[in-house]
Amino acid sequence: MLAEVRMEAILAELEKEQAVSVAHLCRVTGASEATIRRDLNELARRGKLNKVHGGALPVREEFRAEEPDMDTKRRLHTPEKMRIARYAAGLITDDDVVYLDAGSTVMHMVEHIQAVRATFVTNSVECFQRLPMRGLRTYVLGGVLKPGTLAVIGGEAMEGLKKYNFTKAFLGINGIAVGPGFTTPDPEEAMVKAAAAAHARDTWVLADSSKFGTITAASVLPLDRARIITDRLDDHRYQEYTDIKEV
Repeated sequence: MLAEVRMEAILAELEKEQAVSVAHLCRVTGASEATIRRDLNELARRGKLNKVHGGALPVREEFRAEEPDMDTKRRLHTPEKMRIARYAAGLITDDDVVYLDAGSTVMHMVEHIQAVRATFVTNSVECFQRLPMRGLRTYVLGGVLKPGTLAVIGGEAMEGLKKYNFTKAFLGINGIAVGPGFTTPDPEEAMVKAAAAAHARDTWVLADSSKFGTITAASVLPLDRARIITDRLDDHRYQEYTDIKEV
């Protein structure tokens, strides 16, 4: 049996049974345990299943079409976001040129920043309001203001990003999944996030554990293009794609 045909048979069996063992898949396909384990590793890498000890489970990922507004976001997972933000702020040094994205977790970074000589660029109205109050040198992108998240997006924001080279970029995100990578509901906001990462030497995505296993409409970056700071990681297959810090 060809490898691709065999892997299709594995996925079909998993869809039928909802949990399969290596031994069961050997009986179904006639392949050896070593071959089945290699197939499971490859299918897990593609995001088609979750590999567990002795077998596999289906991928359970949730698609979210709508994005909560900023007031709603502030009330969700606040202790976790504060821990993530505090750790992320500690990564900034006085020599950095930093991009801060529009996001509830990124916004919390401002109150913890100690690097007073760093330079900051943001597309977040809330970050732009708070950074100068801390005496921090701040630039804001021009463009279209998105009402729900108070993020500046659009062609003018994209052009503005071309002027900068960031040492560090910190992005908020709505979904993290093995196949689609980092996602957000708004395609225009996704473009701004991706452009900021393209102009940064190092990029971190700030995401509480609820964001894992979630897919939204627009892809931002593949998982290997940014490191992740989170409060808790339950699905350790993500560590095969990027560095993840639990705080």
